[in-house]
Parts: sequence; structure tokens; C-alpha cells
Amino acid sequence: MKEILFLNPIFKTMIWGGEKLKTEFGYHIPAPNTGECWAISAHENGDCTVKSGAFEGKTLSYLWRHRRDLFGNIEGEVFPLLVKIIDAKDDLSIQVHPDDTYAKEHENSLGKTECWYILDCEENSEIVIGHNAKNKAELIEMISQNRWSDLIRTRPVKKGDLFQINPGTVHAIRKGTLILETQQNSDITYRLYDYGRLYQGKPRQLHIEKSIDVITCPHTDTETEDKITQLDGCTITQKISCPYYTVSHIKVAGTATLPQPHPFINVSVIAGSGQIDSHPIGKGDHFIIPANFGNFTLGGNMELMVSHI
Repeated sequence: MKEILFLNPIFKTMIWGGEKLKTEFGYHIPAPNTGECWAISAHENGDCTVKSGAFEGKTLSYLWRHRRDLFGNIEGEVFPLLVKIIDAKDDLSIQVHPDDTYAKEHENSLGKTECWYILDCEENSEIVIGHNAKNKAELIEMISQNRWSDLIRTRPVKKGDLFQINPGTVHAIRKGTLILETQQNSDITYRLYDYGRLYQGKPRQLHIEKSIDVITCPHTDTETEDKITQLDGCTITQKISCPYYTVSHIKVAGTATLPQPHPFINVSVIAGSGQIDSHPIGKGDHFIIPANFGNFTLGGNMELMVSHI
């Protein structure tokens, strides 16, 4: 049965969130400080449901457990990826994620490798990626002395950039940035510094010891390089490929028929509108093209972000 899995997103309010998920994507958000849209997720902290069709109302985790054929019968305890849209009205905390080994031992979870595609940003925006400590001893010294401006590294960003955030990388999204994040299916974040902010009258929890455990010293940037494929009706730009995911940007201008060479494909419409086969789609739609779906045809004027393992 050829059926696309259209999903209902889940929204998270955050101390740093805003309203762009409403103003830019037309979502009905729960509050004016909505920071995250979990667009394609089977995580226990946010499990998307299918909008319509034979699986209407079923969660993605249910389909992973009971209809593994939809995902090419690949192995794994959990659906491997999680796709989010993040609206940073204010700075996020400076943080770090563990790798699979550390996360399994300490959190009984997958680690968290992720990448950020910049959907939009204010002029002169920047993000935090990396640190300046030469070794763990210097890292501990700089943290204990609150030398955050000396410790962290910042990078300028512009619309269309992609940044790979490997486990062990000190990082933070900064205010005025709208991001599509593709990551391992994990919700493990170690907060290193939070600017002394209060939430409900109290500082948010920090995870200094675990952060120090997992931070890579010295830091090494992970550079990415676009790989562009021009087809009739669309341009496909592969932004990143790593052991956990491949993420590409597709710009559709006309009609293009594409093969499905992967067990399943996650798709997010980030601009414009059009169709996939006979189904109308537009900005803010998220769906999975399941295994054995075969060729599919995209038409219209739109931009998509797609990911697969």
C-alpha cells in the first residue's frame, strides 16, 4: 500500500522561545514562548501521531514497534531520527551532548549527534560552536573561574548555512535564529552555563561534571561541503552525510520525479507549496515516505529538507 505518513507536530514551550512557529509557519502554538516544534519524532517526550489514512491516530513509535516493514525492517530499539524546528527568541544555554557509549551507560539512551540548518536569522547573528581550552585541566579552570567569554567560540551565521554538532562539542543557538535540526532520537542535553537566568524563580539545573566528562579537548570544527545535483524540475543539495544521517535541501521549480533509494525518507516543507504525487503540501508540513513506496513526483515551487539514515 502506497501511503505517505503525514504527521502532527508537537510543540514545546521554552524560557527562550518565541512566536515564529506561529507567524512563520502558521502553527497553533500553545504559548508566546514556544521554542520547539518536534516535527518528526517517536521519542517518549514527544511522540508524533499520523494525521490521516490507514494509520490515523497511531503514534510513530507504535508504527516503529508494530509495522517495522514501513521502515524497511531495519534494526534498532527506537526510531533513529528526530527532526525539530527551533525558534530562539533569546539565547539557549551553553551545552554539550554525550556520544552513544556515555549516554547508554549514564542515561540508558542514544547519544545526540545533530545538525542545524539555518532557516532564517537576524542580521549579524551568531552561534556558539566550540571552545578555546587546550586540555581538560584548562577547561576545568576556565569553567571554575566563570571565564565564559574566554572559553567559548562563536561563528557568524546566515540563511542556508548548515552546522554539524558532534557529541562533545560545546554549543548554543543564539537569539534571532530559526533552525531546522536533524538529530539522533535522543533528548539528553548537559547544560554547562545558563547566564544566571531564573525559571520560576530558580536557576535552571546545570550538569557541570557530566559536561566536563564529555567535552572534547581540544575542540576541532567539523566542516561541511555542499554536494549539488541538478535535475529537471529540482535542485538537490546534500548538506551533510555522517554515520547517523544524510540531510539534503531540495528546491522544486516545476515537476521532478525522484527515486526512493533509502528505507524511508523524512520530509519537511520549509517554504512554498506544491504536491507530492496527488497530495497537496505546503510550508510547515512534515511527513515520512515509507519503505517500498517507490518513485515519487514533486511539483510546484517549494523548498524541502529531507533526511534518511
